[in-house]
Parts: sequence; C-alpha cells; structure tokens
Amino acid sequence: MFAQNFCRKLSKVYTISNFNVSRWSALEKIFNAKPGLNLDIVPKNVGLFGVPQLTTHEGFYTVTEKCIRKTDDLVQEALSPERQRKMVEIFDELSDSLCQVADLAEFIRFAHPASDYSSAAEHTCLAISKLVEKLNTNVEMYKALKLAVDNSDIVPTSRVDQLVGRLFLFDFEQCGIHLCEKKRNLVVELNNQILCAGQQFLSGISNPKVVKQSVLPENVRDVFSTDGDKVVISGLYADSSNPLVREMAYKIFLYPDQNQEYLLNQLLSSRDELAKACGFSTYSERALRGSILSTPPHVMELLETVSDNIRSKAASDFSDIALLKQKENPHCGPLAVWDVPYFTQKAKRDRFQVSTKEYSPYFSLGACMEGLNLIFTALYGISLVNSEIASGETWSKDVYKLEVVHESEGLLGYIYCDFYERNFKPNQDCHFTIRGGKILPDGSYQLPIVVLMLNFSLPRWSSPTLLSPNMVDNLFHEMGHAMHSMLARTRYQHVSGTRCSTDFAEVPSILMEYFASDPRVIKLFAKHFQTKEPIPEKMLQKLCASKNLFAASETQLQVFYAALDQIYHGKHPLEGTTTNILARTQNGFYGLPYVASTTWQLRFSHLVGYGAKYYSYLVSRALAYLIWKSYFERDPLSRGAGEKYRKECLAHGGGKNPKDLIGDYLKVVPSPQVLAEALANEIEASQKQVGEVGKRTVGFSGREK
Repeated sequence: MFAQNFCRKLSKVYTISNFNVSRWSALEKIFNAKPGLNLDIVPKNVGLFGVPQLTTHEGFYTVTEKCIRKTDDLVQEALSPERQRKMVEIFDELSDSLCQVADLAEFIRFAHPASDYSSAAEHTCLAISKLVEKLNTNVEMYKALKLAVDNSDIVPTSRVDQLVGRLFLFDFEQCGIHLCEKKRNLVVELNNQILCAGQQFLSGISNPKVVKQSVLPENVRDVFSTDGDKVVISGLYADSSNPLVREMAYKIFLYPDQNQEYLLNQLLSSRDELAKACGFSTYSERALRGSILSTPPHVMELLETVSDNIRSKAASDFSDIALLKQKENPHCGPLAVWDVPYFTQKAKRDRFQVSTKEYSPYFSLGACMEGLNLIFTALYGISLVNSEIASGETWSKDVYKLEVVHESEGLLGYIYCDFYERNFKPNQDCHFTIRGGKILPDGSYQLPIVVLMLNFSLPRWSSPTLLSPNMVDNLFHEMGHAMHSMLARTRYQHVSGTRCSTDFAEVPSILMEYFASDPRVIKLFAKHFQTKEPIPEKMLQKLCASKNLFAASETQLQVFYAALDQIYHGKHPLEGTTTNILARTQNGFYGLPYVASTTWQLRFSHLVGYGAKYYSYLVSRALAYLIWKSYFERDPLSRGAGEKYRKECLAHGGGKNPKDLIGDYLKVVPSPQVLAEALANEIEASQKQVGEVGKRTVGFSGREK
C-alpha cells in the first residue's frame, strides 16, 4: 500500500575530495520550504500510515478486533498437532500482528493533536495490553514453545531461529509463566503495580514547586512566576546568569516530595519482588540478562573503572569551571552543582565564540537533510527521496515522508519526519518504530516504517528553519536510529532494527553524532542559507572543539547516574532511603558534593524507562568510539567501511548475540576493561582537540589565567 516509484537515483558516490557544496538539491529545497506547500495531496483518504481502517478514529476499534481474531488463529495454529510451520515463525507473526497495532496506536496516542484519535488509540493500547497479558499467562503456549526450542522442532531450524526462539522463551519466563499458578498471579499483579507506580511517578516529575514569596530573597522574586503571594518554580533555571537564582531554583525545585518518594519506593520494591518471584536475586540481574554486560558485577566494574580512570580529568574540569565562576564574581562562593550547566555554555561562548545566532544560518534544516543524504549515499548507496503523502496518511499537515532507496536493492522503507513544534505536541526528540521489517512467506520483505519526532521552529517567510548546533546533533542522532531500522534485514520482526540489546541500541545513533562533529563532513553541507557560502574553516574548528569541552566531568555525571540506577535496582531492602543512597553515590562517583535536602532522584524519569539499564549509554558510547576509530576516522565517507558496518552490525538488528556481533566486527571482547579504556581514550582525544583548537583560535590553554 505504500509502494512508490523510484523517482531519483544518484549516478555518483560523493567523496570528501570531489563533492561540490555550491549546488542546491531537491531535498534541500523541500525541507527549506514551508511544510505542506511541496506536497501533492491525493484526494482519497487512505488512513493513518496508509491503514485503510484508520480513515476515522473509529477505525481503531476495527483494527483492534481484527488483531484479536488473528491472534486467536495463530494461537490455535501453534497448539495444533497438525502444525506445519516452525514454532518461531508462528510466534513472530503473532508478535508482528500485535506490534503493528500496539506501536501505531501508542504513537498516535502520544502524538495526534485530535482528542478523538488519541482517545481511540489509548483504548487500543489498553485492549492490546490485556491481550498480551492473556498470552503471557497461556501455559499451553509456553509449553509448546519450550518443547520446540529445547528439542528439535518439526521443521529444521537455523541458528537465528534458535536465538529468536529463546528470546521469545525468555520473554515468557520474564512474566513468570514457568512458575506455579500462585506465583504467576503474583507476577501479573506486580507488573500492574509497576506500571501504575511508574506512570504516576512520571506524571509528577515536572510538577512545579510553590512557595511563599517570603522564602526567597527580594532581589530574585520577580524572576519566577508568581501567583498572588506565592512563587511558582517549574525548573532549575540552569541558564540564568544570576547565581542566586540558580541556587534557589535548584534547592526548591528538588526539595523532597513525599508522594514522589512513596511512588519511587513502590516502584523499586515491586521490581525487586518481581525479580525474586521469577528466580533472580535482584531486578538488575533480571534486566541485564542477554545484554553485552550481562551481570550487575560487570556493570559496576565498568562504572568503577571509568570513575577511577577519569577522576583526575573531571577534577581538572571542575577546577577550570570554578575559575570561570570566580572570574565572573570573586565573591560568589565555591563551585556548586547548579553552576555547571551555566558555565559550560558560557565557556563555549567565550572561548570558542560558539553561539546559536552565529552558527544557525549555516545549518538550515534543508542543508542538514542534504548532509544526511550525502553521508548515506556515500556509505551505503542509499538516497532519501521525498515521497507523496496521501490524504489522511499523517496526523499533522507539517509532516514529511521519505523513501529510503538503495541504488540496487530498491526501496528499503519509509521515514515520516514530524519535525516542527505545534501546540500540545510532546517536547521530546524521539524515534518510533511503527512497523518492523521481516521476511514474508512469499520471500518479499516487509518494509519498515518509522517516525522521527523533533521540535524545530516552522520556517518563516524570510528564512527556512535554522538549527542550533545541538539541534543538528539531535537530528543526526535520531536519524541514526532510523537507519538502524531501515538497514536491518532480519528474518524476524521481533529482532528488527532497534529491537536489540539496550546497551547496543544507542550505538548507531551515537555514531552519527561523530559525523555531525567531524569538520570534514560538516563542511560538505553547512552553508549560509542566504549567500550559500560554506561555513568558514575557523568557525568550523571552534564548533567541533566546543562539543568536547568538559568531556570528563560530563562523563563522570553519567557514571554517577548509572551507578545510582544500579544501586536502586540491586540488593533490597535498600540501605537507607533513596535520598541517603543518592547522597552516598553522588559523593562517591561525582566531583561535586550532594546538596542537603535535595532529591534529584525524584525528577529522574529514566528510572522508569531504563530501570537498571541507564549504564547502556556509556557502553554504546564506548562502542561507537571504537567503531569510529577503527573504520571511519581516517575516511568518514568510506563506502567499504559503510558496507562492512551495515553487513556486520546494522543488518542483524537483534538477531545476533550482541557480544558475538561486537567481537566479530571489532575483533575485541567487549569487557568492562575494554569499554572503560575506550571511554578514557575518547575523553583524552576530546581534551586534546579542545586544547589544540583553543590555542590556535582563542589563545587559551584550557584554563583561564
């Protein structure tokens, strides 16, 4: 239903030496125009994502019923003594049927501006959730799968069949299906408790704090919102130039909240009870099974090793930042945690003259999209081609649709680009899988569909959408996720694209940030939207160096977050309150001390979504650095390196054990020591770049004199 003709094919693979940046491409013109004006609207309403039932919100009820009926048919097939197909094929079709409805509905619930659509989608989410819960407690299905996995199936199976079959089996056992009925019921109850506690905790994270005006010094009261004689503090005000404002906001916004504390304790204790009911000693042990670092001791070894390796480098960063604070105001006291974001941005402005106003004209959205197209063409032989959008296909008129087209393989999938801010749109940068890829029974491939959601300003009559350097990084990051989905060619959708180990899932996206930070790559597409002149070399060097400023202290902060996450999901009962643990962990892993009577953990949303897996960012970052150093640093647009990366990494999705995948591709065992060394080397390289560019362009030696 999504088939489109291949309308463009690049006849030349561009390299750093022969690419001419002066031309304007069709893709650049499209993304620099006002959204909607460049689209040929087809009168017939085809339904959301081309699903014919979704021409109206009532169609969600039809889609849900259809999914339930198909699920029943597949369950009967799996349990039939006359079964003809591999058990893993039936389970994957079952998973695909559920995911295509649940993932689409979850996205529409999250993103659609119309309440009738979002409400209907939420109804579908609840219905599919109940259906999944029913399947997860179907003992006969579990026994049939276990028999096929542990013994020879009726049809010969491959290594991939066996791996995916065991993943399905593990998913079953995560839900306690192998336990007695009493414990199974307990697991269901605990999962519901975890879901409810997590949702309530998340809803309270952004709640403002309201205090009497008398609590605040008179000279800062007018900075915050007021309500009568009350002051409303809704954030950390980290970018404020007033140190007292930053301090007051930090101490008040992070002041203890009994309800949030209760919900966090309920979440952590329910997870611990769930893990023990399923035969694990801790929730962390349960969460890490099948990951690159598959046990809690391995994760803590990584965190402790990185902490030791970078402690002195982070201390040097903080000394540098403290000097900046002292220089700005000699009487404002020692460096505190609320100062770091402000002075980090100030250092970028003062030392490298990197400001959004100066740089954004070189990063129009169209130029950045053409840059991505250039990279993908060079590395993989694929093009991003603007595609016609039919009536009713999208949830907003400001959405673009791209075909991902390979020069010889043809159409690989679709990316919907929801890039522009609008009223009530969630302010998050996200990648959503709407449909995973898989081999269909007729041998064809089910094309993946993804959505990239960002929040850029709309083009104005006088200029296209202009991106800040941070926005460029975010765009490249999210497109890395999309390419993982597009370039994976897995037999089963259960392991397609980003459906892989959490500590590998961020590797493709973080790797794309290296391309967004390499002067040789940026200069190929960054040009002034009015004059078309390329970004000056001096500005380019300063921009790339500024991204690495204070890399050690930033890494130390991530280590602290990851350690806190591990301890919370480790041995229970916890040794003290979550705030006691926060204080001990911060003082042990971070270079700036804990601030009394603050509860930063009660605003930490990743405790819900990444429970016991927050460390994954560090692992993915280490692996991305190793991949960049090994394959792309010498020539960022090497077709040979791109093809090898696609074939040995991206193509597998989650269909290959992540340790084996990394071992075969990088020729190293991804041990805690190897990963810690990679992070230390990355920081050292970053500091070297900052120092060299700083001396050459600004005349500082890494520390204010």
